[in-house]
Amino acid sequence: MAAMHCLALSSSICKFRHHHHSLSALVSLSSVPCRGIRSSFNGMSLQLPPPKRTQNVGSSHLSSPITMMVKPAIQFIQGTNEQTVPDVRLTKSRDGTNGVATFIFEQPSVFDSSGELGDITGFYMIDEEGVLQSVDVNAKFVNGKPATIEAKYIMRNPQEWDRFMRFMERYSQANGLQFIKK
Repeated sequence: MAAMHCLALSSSICKFRHHHHSLSALVSLSSVPCRGIRSSFNGMSLQLPPPKRTQNVGSSHLSSPITMMVKPAIQFIQGTNEQTVPDVRLTKSRDGTNGVATFIFEQPSVFDSSGELGDITGFYMIDEEGVLQSVDVNAKFVNGKPATIEAKYIMRNPQEWDRFMRFMERYSQANGLQFIKK
């Protein structure tokens, strides 16, 4: 496990031997030494060029990694963001151990594109921390035409509740939602 941790943190500065069964790291960003790591990898060794130096106002420094921020989104078909902003209702148990978030989408845009892109496969809430998902999705029809989608996300412990609230804070800021306590 320490070997994988070291590889993930320092892969761009580790030097690799050309032996197909051994991997040796000379420098590590963590406190775990990376010498003598054995691997069952039988492919070709890959050597990465050293990081490029850039000039910045007369001083030289290594380029730093770029952190990508993901705009919070809701999807019913993976890869296709839902454009309709939902009405969200939250309930939480008295002891705070679980809760339910109910999302109601009036005339969601997924109905416009589901014919070309495929079927609704679930309810996906995506942000920079990852994906929260549920398969509890129901469509309501009026006169044979789809009108609303109701999706439920169940939180079974305080950690899931906190994670959901972080998503909702990001999503509400990006889409102009506000919290109204009833």
